[in-house]
Amino acid sequence: MINIGEVLLNLWESSGFAYIFANFGGGGWQNLVMLVIACGLLYLGIVKQFEPLLMVGIAFGCLLTNLPLGGLYHQELWTNFMDATHEAYHSYGVILREGGLLDFFYIGVKTSIYPCLIFMGVGAMTDFGPLLSNPKSLLLGAAAQMGVFVAFFGAILLGFTGPEAASIGIIGGADGPTAIFLTSKLAPHLLGAIAVAAYSYMALIPLIQPPIMNALTSAEDRKIKMVQTRPVSKSEKIIFPILVTIFVALLLPDTAPLIGCLMLGNLAKETGVTDRLSDTMQNALMNIVTILLSTSVGATMVGSTFLTAETLKIVVLGVVAFGLSTAGGLLGGNIMCKLTGGKVNPLIGSAGVSAVPMAARVANTVGQKNNPSNFLLMHAMGPNVAGVIGSAIAAGFLLSVFG
Repeated sequence: MINIGEVLLNLWESSGFAYIFANFGGGGWQNLVMLVIACGLLYLGIVKQFEPLLMVGIAFGCLLTNLPLGGLYHQELWTNFMDATHEAYHSYGVILREGGLLDFFYIGVKTSIYPCLIFMGVGAMTDFGPLLSNPKSLLLGAAAQMGVFVAFFGAILLGFTGPEAASIGIIGGADGPTAIFLTSKLAPHLLGAIAVAAYSYMALIPLIQPPIMNALTSAEDRKIKMVQTRPVSKSEKIIFPILVTIFVALLLPDTAPLIGCLMLGNLAKETGVTDRLSDTMQNALMNIVTILLSTSVGATMVGSTFLTAETLKIVVLGVVAFGLSTAGGLLGGNIMCKLTGGKVNPLIGSAGVSAVPMAARVANTVGQKNNPSNFLLMHAMGPNVAGVIGSAIAAGFLLSVFG
C-alpha cells in the first residue's frame, strides 16, 4: 500500500525548496538573492528595455543556474577545466559526459564561437561608408579606447590580476561580444558580472553620455554644422573588409577571429552577390546565437562567485571605463575641431565607442538640441564603426599580452 505521507515527504526532501532552506546558512541564501537579481534583470530588460535581446536571456540564464538541483550548469566542471593540475584540464569530454544543458550551451562561449558569430552578424549590418568617406574618423574610434586602458590600470590598483583587469577594462569599449570574447579566455569566473555591466552601460548610453558631452565641449562647437561627405564607391566597400582583415590579423593575430568574422559579414553585405548569406547572418543566425550566448552567459552568474566585493568593483570600474572612453573620443573631437578650423563638430567623437548605432544617434540628438538644423548622424557613424574595429584591436592586444 502506498504511504501518501512518505511520498509527499520524499517529494519535499528532493525539492529545491528543501535544499535552499536546509542549506540556508551555506549557499541557500545565495540562491535566493540571485533569483531576486535575475528577476530584477528581467524587469530591466522587459520593462525598461535595457538591451532586451540580450538582457532577457542573461537574466533567465541566471535564474535557471540558481535553481538548485536542476543540474543545468556545473561551475565545478569549468573550474576543473581551467585547472592545469586537474585531470579534466581543457577536457570537453568531461563536460559532455557530466554537464547539463547550460554547460553544453557554454561550450560555445568558451570556444569563442558565439562572440565571433555575433560579430559576423554585426558586420553584415554595418555600413563602413561613413568611415571610408572620412578616414580621419578612425582616429576618433582609437581615442575612444582610452577608458579601456585607464580602467585596466585602475583594476590593477584595486588588486585584480592582469588578465582580470584586462577583462574589466574592455567594458570601456562598449562592445558586449568583444567583452565576452576576451573575458571567456582571460577571466571566465568574472564573465557574468562583466557581461551584465557591459550590456547595462550600453543600454544607458542616452543617460551617461550627454552630461559628459556637454561638459567637455563648448556650446558654440556643439552648433557646428558639418558638410556632406563624399560618396563611397562599391569597389571601396568591397576592398575595405579584405584589406582590414589582412592588416589587422597580421598585426595582431589574436584578434583574427573577431575581425575576420566582422569583415566576412560586411563583405557578404557589400558584394551584391551574396544577399541570401547576408540576410541569414543579419537575422536567423544572429537571433539563434543571441539566444545561446545570452543564456549561457547568464548561467555563469552563480551566487558563490557573483555575490562578492569584486562584482561591485567591476560595476564601478565599468562605468568609469565607459565614461573615460566617451571623454577620450570627445577630446579627440575637440582636437580635430581645432586642427580643421572648426569644420568638425567634436560631438561626433563621443560615438567612437562601439555601441552601434546608439552612440551615433545620441551624438546626433545632442547636436540637434544645440542647433535644430544640425544633422550629425552619418558623420558620427564614421567614428562609431571605427570603434567596433578599435575595440576588437584593443581586445587582441590585451589577449596577446595576457593570453
